[in-house]
Amino acid sequence: MQRTLLIPLIVACALFMENMDATVIATSLPVLARDLGQDPLTLKLALTSYVVGLGVFIPISGWVADRFGARTVFRAAILVFLCGSLMCAASSSLAAFVAARFLQGIGGAMMVPVGRIVIFRAVPRTELVKAISYLTIPSQLGPVIGPPLGGFITTYFHWRWIFLINVPISILGMYLASKYIENYRSDDLQPLDMKGFVLSAVGSTLLMLGLSMIDGELLASEWAFGMCALGGLTLYMYLRHARREPFPLLDLRLLRIATFRASVLGGSLFRIGLGAVPFLLPLALQVGFGMNAFHAGTITCASAFGAIFMKAIGTSVLRRYGFRSVLIWNAVLAGLALASYGLFTPTTPYLVMMAVVLLGGFFPSMQFTCLNTMAYADLASADVSRATSLASVVQQISLGLGVTIGGLAVHFSSRLQGHSTIVAGDFWPAFIVIGLFSIASIPVTRRLPLNAGAVLTGHKPAQMQAS
Repeated sequence: MQRTLLIPLIVACALFMENMDATVIATSLPVLARDLGQDPLTLKLALTSYVVGLGVFIPISGWVADRFGARTVFRAAILVFLCGSLMCAASSSLAAFVAARFLQGIGGAMMVPVGRIVIFRAVPRTELVKAISYLTIPSQLGPVIGPPLGGFITTYFHWRWIFLINVPISILGMYLASKYIENYRSDDLQPLDMKGFVLSAVGSTLLMLGLSMIDGELLASEWAFGMCALGGLTLYMYLRHARREPFPLLDLRLLRIATFRASVLGGSLFRIGLGAVPFLLPLALQVGFGMNAFHAGTITCASAFGAIFMKAIGTSVLRRYGFRSVLIWNAVLAGLALASYGLFTPTTPYLVMMAVVLLGGFFPSMQFTCLNTMAYADLASADVSRATSLASVVQQISLGLGVTIGGLAVHFSSRLQGHSTIVAGDFWPAFIVIGLFSIASIPVTRRLPLNAGAVLTGHKPAQMQAS
């Protein structure tokens, strides 16, 4: 019983930091940008660099844990995340802040995946569901606490303190890990695809950072397009390499499985839309409507309450209607909910904003529940680890693309309307764009059979029941 409770809560220290940090910083971006002497839109690079760090190093986290020991890597990951947090707090330029966020991303890429490995190896299978339920508590608390906490600290103290919160949590996590977690290793270690790691790391980094700087604010657009082209070429080289490699870093052959393909490809389009929200919504409320960070944070956190409410009914909805129907209709509702943020004006009542944002958390959370669960519906047990790595990387890159696309939409909207600075009216086209990305996932999921994922929920389509 002690291991079932204690070890998930130790891992939860890391997960709480990661989830809270992502939501805290998004609320503080406008004030942070002003202190660093930058346009708020350029701070999307800070969010993107963190995601790039995650996307680059998540694929090797399992191999590194098996090679050097799960406890050793978990503690080192917390230490790297702590160092990145301290560097963020000390940053006085955009370049230093972006580098610090990238370092945090490296730590985050190792913390949570390795923490999950620790749980699966330390907790008996009969207690696994209970252990995972303890682990999910911080993932739900982070988005609730993060926005108002970050807004409160930024408004009434200083944004640098939001990164110093990680210091006591990190120290506690490292101490508990040293005392209670065994240094699990694998006796059957497959060779690391080092060439694939270099190609995927260089390609994704150049492509993501290039896209983030296409607006020409930090780098000439020609150079940014050149980075994108070189990154795309490098990723193409990885695709060719992965076809020949017996143990590729990211095994794209798994996309032949219909349910996994729909989860990854359809989910990537949906996540692009949703990934822009934590960046755009606080920006619109503060820069566009003149709210302070604390008030903006209290509105933003409403989406987390919608997501938590969905958890209580998600399984029942899936059991009744099935994955395919829920994915299609819920994508429409989620897209409309996200696009409706563009209807907000400085005179929109506070409670109306809260209610709409709550719905903007409910429908996307339902979509994520479907996508994340369905990914494993038809996978063989031997493929689960490789599938998790591929899905995790695509998820992070998609979320980063969402921030980039949302920022570019606001930038071009402002320029087309002849505004020298961002105003409230520049945001509604961006919210429509991200809503359309969510709806764009429908053609992928429509190809699923009616009984897709039935093994997970017991759902039987009407045609099957009648027969």
